[in-house]
Amino acid sequence: MDKYDIIIRPLVTEQGMHLANTRNAYSFEVHPKSNKIQIRSAVEQLYNVKVLEVRTANIKGKPRRRGRFIGLTRHWKKAVVVLHKDNRIDLF
Repeated sequence: MDKYDIIIRPLVTEQGMHLANTRNAYSFEVHPKSNKIQIRSAVEQLYNVKVLEVRTANIKGKPRRRGRFIGLTRHWKKAVVVLHKDNRIDLF
């Protein structure tokens, strides 16, 4: 997998911005089959930073209704990347 295939998008949420400001941790949506080593190297290469820790979580889709039909939102994988104290990622 290419580094551009591993990192799908940064997650810009209130909780994510709070983690970025307090703990220097950034959230990303990543490819479901990527592992922590691949995520670490992709973030280091794309953003030119030093990664200390990677935490991942598989998020299950939520049930949603549209009229009488019931479906699911898609499943996806989330990664929280903790950076070295001297590094920052400018998401805006």
